[in-house]
Amino acid sequence: MALHPVRLPVRLLRFARFSTAALRDLSRTVTPFETASGTRDYRRRAEWTHRHARILCRLMNWNVVHQGDIPVAQIYGANHMGYLDIVTLASTTPVVFVSKAEVRNWPVVGRLATGGGTLYLQREKKGELTGVIRQFEEVARHGIPVVVFLEGTSSGGDDVLPFRPSLLAPAVEAGWQVAPVSLDYAISKGTVAADVAYWRDMTFLPHFLNLLSARRLDARVTYGPARPAGADRKVLAKQLRDEVVQMRRPLPSGGDPS
Repeated sequence: MALHPVRLPVRLLRFARFSTAALRDLSRTVTPFETASGTRDYRRRAEWTHRHARILCRLMNWNVVHQGDIPVAQIYGANHMGYLDIVTLASTTPVVFVSKAEVRNWPVVGRLATGGGTLYLQREKKGELTGVIRQFEEVARHGIPVVVFLEGTSSGGDDVLPFRPSLLAPAVEAGWQVAPVSLDYAISKGTVAADVAYWRDMTFLPHFLNLLSARRLDARVTYGPARPAGADRKVLAKQLRDEVVQMRRPLPSGGDPS
């Protein structure tokens, strides 16, 4: 999809203004409470993300709907197509995400992700997983679900990769509630694999500029019911993946006249 000569600069300006306003709001509505308490307030951060994800979707003409009752659970297990999943899912409900560590250093986006309380994970480092998992308990104490993209990487969206069970360990050990979440997209011009999904050897800035050029993007978040994690995280991972696959279905696009 070609970069749109009018739409792109307009959306870039909107994103710059949005980012400035969002970070200013973070300093007013979250930072003072955390400074006073000396702890990270995951509920306030998740609510901040939810509020501003909805604003960003409206500014960029990203039309998000959700289906199913939003479940009360400590863990949401979801399929993954890229960084847009964070905005899409957060626009429907307050949540905290687990993300790859590189996102922390992305310009602007990294600051927004960190502001939302994102838990960063370097999968190649042994012992890193244990440290991130410990943070799940703190998020759970604030009554906020942790979204885990259990495929371990993003895909083009044509299929759902096998779910990895490692990040489900705290749910099994603590007897938490877990719920499947599926994400589906359609774009007005182009394809989901090429223009929405962020995967393979794509580079962030060209992908992001291309995404901002799209006239319209549609997304659907489907929530399945919550249930106890059970005693076996491998069984749980397979069950969650099967449920996500069953919940997904093609999302029609509006078509781009330009």
